[in-house]
Amino acid sequence: MKLRIVPIALTVVLSSVVLFGGWFLYQKLAVQSPLHQIVSTYDGVKSAHIDIKQNTVNLKLDLAPETNLQGLVQKIQQEGKSVIGSKELKIDVEDHSSEELNQWWDSAMLSVAEAMDNRQYTGIQTSLEQLAQSSPHLQAKASIDDKNVYISLSDGKTAKFIILPRQGGQMGVWNHV
Repeated sequence: MKLRIVPIALTVVLSSVVLFGGWFLYQKLAVQSPLHQIVSTYDGVKSAHIDIKQNTVNLKLDLAPETNLQGLVQKIQQEGKSVIGSKELKIDVEDHSSEELNQWWDSAMLSVAEAMDNRQYTGIQTSLEQLAQSSPHLQAKASIDDKNVYISLSDGKTAKFIILPRQGGQMGVWNHV
């Protein structure tokens, strides 16, 4: 029996192209596209980059200053449940903050870290409001869900979004600055 190398090689190459091409199209059209549609239609999202891996879904977002970050995360978790499944959702918001916002956050960080460490989350909003009184054009908002604390700082033109995990024993303030 004589094996013909060209038809075998051609069959392997063609099968590989069909298999990996089909997988790529499935990932792009059935997985990433619906999630991208959910994210990009939310009010305030300028752009979104989605990277879906075996155990994680990474979202890199560019948001407008007035965007409700907690509302966006809830929408992604609810409407994207079929895509995300049991994967961990990791969100990275592009930082377009000004020097003034960064300085303001530096002064608020100690009281926020203390409130996070003591699990007294209402102290976060109180601390932010007290610091915002010193600069009337700055707006600070904190919200919370079962996994994270969301802090939004804005001066109307630029914004800083911080997501702090509520997990015990992990001080997220310093990791997400």
